[in-house]
Amino acid sequence: MCGVAGILHFDRNRSAQLSHVEAMTKKLIHRGPDDLGFHQHNNMAMGFRRLSIIGLSNGNQPLMSEDGSITLVCNGEIFNYVELKAELKAKGYKFKTDVDVEVIIPLYQEYDLDFVNKLNGQFGFALYDARREQLICARDHAGITPFFYTVVDDSFIFGSEIKAILEHPAVEKKVNLQGLDQIFTLPGLVAPNTMFEGIHSLPNGTKLIVTDGMVLEQEYWDLEYPKQNQLDYNPDPEYYIRTFEELFERAITLRLRSDVDVGCYISGGLDSSLIAEKMKTLDPATQRHTFAIDFKDAAISERYYQQVMSNEIGSIHHETCFDPVDIVQLLEETYNTAALALSRMARQNNIKVVLSGEGADELFAGYVGYRFDEKRSKMRPKADRESLIRQRLWGDSTFVYEKQYAEFEEVKLGLYSQNLREQFEDFSCTNEAILDLEKVENCHVVHRRSYIDFKLRLVEHLISDHGDRMLMANSVEGRFPFLDKDLMEFCTQIPVDLKIRSGIEKYLLKQLGNRVLPREIVHREKFSFVAPGSDTLIKRHKEWANDLLSYNRIKRQGYFDADAIERIKKQYQQEDFKLNLPFDNDLLITVLTFNIFLDQFGLNSYH
Repeated sequence: MCGVAGILHFDRNRSAQLSHVEAMTKKLIHRGPDDLGFHQHNNMAMGFRRLSIIGLSNGNQPLMSEDGSITLVCNGEIFNYVELKAELKAKGYKFKTDVDVEVIIPLYQEYDLDFVNKLNGQFGFALYDARREQLICARDHAGITPFFYTVVDDSFIFGSEIKAILEHPAVEKKVNLQGLDQIFTLPGLVAPNTMFEGIHSLPNGTKLIVTDGMVLEQEYWDLEYPKQNQLDYNPDPEYYIRTFEELFERAITLRLRSDVDVGCYISGGLDSSLIAEKMKTLDPATQRHTFAIDFKDAAISERYYQQVMSNEIGSIHHETCFDPVDIVQLLEETYNTAALALSRMARQNNIKVVLSGEGADELFAGYVGYRFDEKRSKMRPKADRESLIRQRLWGDSTFVYEKQYAEFEEVKLGLYSQNLREQFEDFSCTNEAILDLEKVENCHVVHRRSYIDFKLRLVEHLISDHGDRMLMANSVEGRFPFLDKDLMEFCTQIPVDLKIRSGIEKYLLKQLGNRVLPREIVHREKFSFVAPGSDTLIKRHKEWANDLLSYNRIKRQGYFDADAIERIKKQYQQEDFKLNLPFDNDLLITVLTFNIFLDQFGLNSYH
């Protein structure tokens, strides 16, 4: 991974200022501490910060076509670049570097706008064609690599992180109220929403064509499940286990392509253990570095299982003992303090690349909600407000996702300030469909939840917020074998009863695990770590919490009702009060972290 930034003025006679792009890329030095590069041509300018992983000596960007008419900056990796280079060389194309992303320009020259479909990787890039005077941007299939943009001052401005975009003098910082409502209501933000008004996150599997003052968005890929009347399964379960294992090994092999050492995270759970075991099987001569977080609280410690896997593969193991209640200092950097500590540990041991197991829960029915879907699908539809909201959001009035939205709407209205309550209908995130409902129409309920989890929980939340940002904060690249394009496409064709059977989640993965992993890893009780809630933080760090949640501060900022926040704060401070997470709504953790966000970006109060 690296960092990219750039500007394209719609007025072709307006020269792009390289100084603006230089300032933007300075905000991305953590994404690319190894090198930097810039290019300016008339109304376009691009900047790049490099984290050197492939082609260490000759892979800096921007890259240009042989005639100089095409310019590229790309954040990420093209894992199938070896095969693509061979194909393109056979067609007469020449290459000057050893870097993987060099294949993008000749692919564009050969296949025009369809070239994105040839890529298997994780990427967020901008390609400028001076002859056509058009800019093409794209984000990878699973949204592993971020790409943000805005249109302001008759200009298209982009960057790998929002903080780069905010450096441009024409961009104003203003809170996006629908983004605020999403983080209260859903697992996290959903693209194209961000926390900043007017700044958009390019959705996964989507490309942009910017030309003639227009920004055209085109979806080129998405997770697509078969309709109920299209199900045609192979009756042999062994076919699916065997094919999955072949694709899984291929995905890991591609992600081991690197000119620097590749390590992996091990949690002690099934997903990361399968990756670690396959890394050892595929490359037995290499001793890998593994990284894990342990917790001081014995009730949530997974150290035993992490050590089992480290011993199994003979890794050089690193762990840090983490007190989950002692997170106030790190909260000023991020909400996911454990993930930040993990990437910091990897970097301290000179590891730039780690493999991790994200995506398995979404693809193999790994969350508790999947157990109850079949029973809920037999419920008789109602005509109440909650059913209407479910129908609008998910295309199914009986589908329950995380909470009762009608009831929670009243809770939110009680928290928001009077000014926000008056505008609530304009920014409420449940007032319109969040997803393309055609994607889940007439799907099996497990497929419906899988698609919704993929779009709402995984892409912008677990992969972007908890993955990319936490890894790149310490200049570490994360790679995710379960999110390989070919593997994901095969997973949509696996029968439901091989994903969840008799209440057993991730059934197929456990069958594979029985063959290759220690028994105690596969058959351990399902464990889900839940960080302490704001009630614990408030009691442990009263001065800090009282400052962030002070009556005068809340009143002055204008986003929340100061009296309501004060009542909840006093309730949470009571010694006998304890949130039952994750089942209770932790109302103050969002307020706390939102206030840190306001401070970090110097955002104005709302009036």
